[in-house]
Amino acid sequence: MSGNAFGALFRVTTWGESHGRAVGAVVDGCPAGLPLTKEDVQKELDRRRPGQSEVSTARQEDDWVEILSGVFEKRTTGTPISMLILNKDAQPGAYEALRHRPRPGHADYTYIARYGIRDHRGGGRSSGRETAGRVAAGAVAKILLAREGVEVLGYVIELGGVKASVTAADLARLGELTESNSVRCPDPEAAGKMISALEDARRGGDSLGGIVEIVARGVPPGLGDPVFDKLDADLAKALMSIGAVKAVEIGAGIESARMRGSEMNDSLIKGAEGIEFETNNAGGILGGISNGADLVCRIAVKPTPSISRPQRTVDLSTGEPVEIEIKGRHDPSIPPRIVPVAEAMVALVLADHLLRARTARI
Repeated sequence: MSGNAFGALFRVTTWGESHGRAVGAVVDGCPAGLPLTKEDVQKELDRRRPGQSEVSTARQEDDWVEILSGVFEKRTTGTPISMLILNKDAQPGAYEALRHRPRPGHADYTYIARYGIRDHRGGGRSSGRETAGRVAAGAVAKILLAREGVEVLGYVIELGGVKASVTAADLARLGELTESNSVRCPDPEAAGKMISALEDARRGGDSLGGIVEIVARGVPPGLGDPVFDKLDADLAKALMSIGAVKAVEIGAGIESARMRGSEMNDSLIKGAEGIEFETNNAGGILGGISNGADLVCRIAVKPTPSISRPQRTVDLSTGEPVEIEIKGRHDPSIPPRIVPVAEAMVALVLADHLLRARTARI
């Protein structure tokens, strides 16, 4: 299987399956001398960890990380950074009845069509558990970016049809507000309605989707290449590579199709520290290259496909139609837990392009 590695200079490979012995990541290309400890990575993994609230799966994983290589005396050595996260609460038996019965909304059938074999225990490599490795790698990228004054923050702006209102004042306190409730929404009133909607869906054996926004502040102008390796193109690929993401927007996104040029164009102005933009419909990117404004992305996340309602499928061993009810432990909604994953993917892209930008000219 190919496609397990991501990035050009700052390169990440994730490995492991949902109900295997462990998951993890290898980061190759991180510059030597970067301060890095196990605790730095653990802080990000704790944000993604399952079983923390009523809107999370009941699976209990400590997600304690071990850094096996690439760090000496709390600094990176320039060699590959290998990180291990053991699976301690796997329950593969819960999936035995689904061995030959692909679940609607999952990659079960397409995985078999591609490889002729699959790990049916919770989706194996296709499981959301794979994203633990992404978050671990993203923690390294965030530290590298922080040295350049770049901060990446994500939050839920819509869940189950409930839309949040996020003001400029909220954006200034984003980290504090986002982590103050279980749905990671900076609008407390909307967060309460989202939680109620989730409770209703859970009682009905169903799930909800939503929209997550990711903002990167302090991104310097000049990151990205103007043809195939556009910054927004790489961001779109990175975010779309997360399971359950069905659409990506940059800046005004889909709304830009309904605007006039006079409305869409962001006027350049002279600011206190150089060139600035009056508005940010471009989402911080022009011609595939960062322009110095905040980088703004949004992802549409589908409802969790594992629901307890009866669903129709086909038993591949007999070819006969059957009805299944999915057991096991699953998130009633993915957006709250996908926030640190989306942040990680944006951070990985920015770290990669930051290193690439340093080779762009003399």
